[in-house]
Amino acid sequence: MWNNWKALQRNKTARYGIPMLLLIVGGSFGLREFTQIRYDAQKIKKKLDPALEARVSTQKQKITLETEYEKLKELNLEDWRNIRGPRPWEDSRQYQEQQRSQQAAKQGREL
Repeated sequence: MWNNWKALQRNKTARYGIPMLLLIVGGSFGLREFTQIRYDAQKIKKKLDPALEARVSTQKQKITLETEYEKLKELNLEDWRNIRGPRPWEDSRQYQEQQRSQQAAKQGREL
């Protein structure tokens, strides 16, 4: 019996291969358990209170394409102005003050 045991210890397949296979198969089962915990936690987070869920679903149903079209129809799209924001290298406060002064000057001329 000891001879067989010593022969197995000298065999590279038994010495390195079997532990490697056990690690791969065992790791597969371990990862499956951990990923299942992850998905179960996500399901718990997604569940809403039934009263809150009813309110959210009715709010979603109120918005339709037709109502949004009616809102856009009411807007005056003829008198819009394209307002440029500050560039990353520009000081935003200085640029905003400049824009306000230009807008005030235009309003002063219009009056």
